[in-house]
Amino acid sequence: MDQHDPAKARFFAIQGVRLSGVIMGILGALVLGEILPFPPVVGYILLAIAAAEIFILPLVLAKRWRTPE
Repeated sequence: MDQHDPAKARFFAIQGVRLSGVIMGILGALVLGEILPFPPVVGYILLAIAAAEIFILPLVLAKRWRTPE
């Protein structure tokens, strides 16, 4: 089975984007909870980027990779 399936690769790419968003959101929460020694603005920025990675970027990728009708 050496066949390359682009749908499988794209699925894992989208899931990787979501996972990195979750990790970034956790880091942002740790900053805001004063567990990590960064200014609170860094935590808010991380949370905003994480929200975009979780909710917006997967939709953009799916629309871009959609097969034409």
